[in-house]
Amino acid sequence: MISYVTVGADDIACARAFYSAILPPLGYGLTEGPEGLSYVLPTPPGASPVSPDFYVKPTFDGRPASAGNGAMVAFEARSQAEVRRLHAAACAAGGTDEGAPGFRAAYGPQFYVGYLRDPQGNKIALFSSNPDEPGRDD
Repeated sequence: MISYVTVGADDIACARAFYSAILPPLGYGLTEGPEGLSYVLPTPPGASPVSPDFYVKPTFDGRPASAGNGAMVAFEARSQAEVRRLHAAACAAGGTDEGAPGFRAAYGPQFYVGYLRDPQGNKIALFSSNPDEPGRDD
């Protein structure tokens, strides 16, 4: 199980605008401190923490942050409409469209996805595979 994901950012304010447009609607809470941004899913009392956490931090070595070539983080939305809404919100908050929301022939018929780049260049996917919604072939 993945416990957490961390991406680097040179401009934490820009990163906060971008990630706050998509992660709180997906249920993540935000804690901000001198070490950066921590987006964490809530833990009900008496339950184990829900993974993964998502962190946005300045680089440890002080060099500029860079996006991993081939690296991508995907967040699951509840519906196709939520994918469209969050994709638009993220673009309005400083993200770059990397592939408009829709179905892709290379994936299963229920996999609805939109791709983005955050302000630092990290690739982010927002997807829904809700079986109660129409699929690619419906």
